[in-house]
Amino acid sequence: METRQILFSVAAVVIVTGCGRDGHQPGTAARPAIDVATAVVASVNLPEVYDAGGVVRARTTAAITSRLLAPVLEVRVAAGSIVRRGQVLVRLDDRDLTAQQRRAGAGHTAAEQGGRAAEADREAARSALALAKAHHSRIALLHQRASATDDELDQAVASLRGTEARVALADARVAEAAAALSAASAGADAADVGASWTVITAPFDGVVTEKLVEAGNMAAPGMPLVRMEQGGAMRVDVRLDESRAAGVNLGDAVDVLLDASAHPRPATGRVAEIARSVEAGAHAFLVKIDLPGEVHVASGTFARAHFNGPSHRALVVPDVALVRHGQLTSVFVVEGDRARVRLVSAGDAAHGSAPASVVEVLSGLAPGEYVVVSPPPALHDSAPVRMLSNGRAS
Repeated sequence: METRQILFSVAAVVIVTGCGRDGHQPGTAARPAIDVATAVVASVNLPEVYDAGGVVRARTTAAITSRLLAPVLEVRVAAGSIVRRGQVLVRLDDRDLTAQQRRAGAGHTAAEQGGRAAEADREAARSALALAKAHHSRIALLHQRASATDDELDQAVASLRGTEARVALADARVAEAAAALSAASAGADAADVGASWTVITAPFDGVVTEKLVEAGNMAAPGMPLVRMEQGGAMRVDVRLDESRAAGVNLGDAVDVLLDASAHPRPATGRVAEIARSVEAGAHAFLVKIDLPGEVHVASGTFARAHFNGPSHRALVVPDVALVRHGQLTSVFVVEGDRARVRLVSAGDAAHGSAPASVVEVLSGLAPGEYVVVSPPPALHDSAPVRMLSNGRAS
């Protein structure tokens, strides 16, 4: 009985083994190769890029301040008002300055009248001098003929000397009156200038960005009343620390990303000015970047400037070669005739001299390897591939 069971089991094993050898195995049929475009992993000199946030401003701005301590009578503009050069922005109380202006005018008139009086006195003195000279000449001639006494001659000489002194005094008074008139004119001009400070006008064509006072407020010297900016080209103001500002030079091209809307716009500006920060202990430099004339965004818009630092050796691949799944980034590497999935660590997109579509690979690849560009959806790990060269299979 046991012998029969053993023989039956051996026969069953033989049958099963024979079926396994002669039967069809699914999945072993050769799959067609997938045509793929590739790019070589290149080692290039890539500039180190660092960002700095800044604010867009007009190239010409002004804080309109008061030069007087006076109440504000009227503010004729508001934020957003478009103004022309010379247009009245703010009026201050001018009663005190108007009184000083009238007093200066009266002083100028009095100085003019004093000058006329001095001129008249000098003319009278000069007439008296002419008469005294004629009288002295006649007496001197008569004295020579013994027709005039010594006493008469002495009186004629004394009269001549006194008249000459009166002329000198008249000349001095005329000069004094001229100086007084000049001082009065200067005082009147100063009063006029002071009175003009009560009417504050726009220094250039532009737009009012901020109104800082209302009617009834007290204006003080140096106190900003209105802020305005001139239309036209814009600039971006950013601050850099000492180490980074040392590598920035006037005229350098800078890539700027303007956050003006939901779709930021890139622009290329140039460094126009590098100034030390007002705070001496901050060790920061204000860098002003002029934007192209065709760029028009609202003043105060946030912008991000990309500066190129020292270059370093880096591996780069096209951005379209990366496959991202959540936090994981991978590429398809061509090994022989197969595509292999490989995880990589990618950096930021390159700026400056490198194409913007190139991405630095920090780890996971070696120079000279081929990666698949724009992998097709059917591509998977270990899939057979055929590399394309100029659009044809190679």
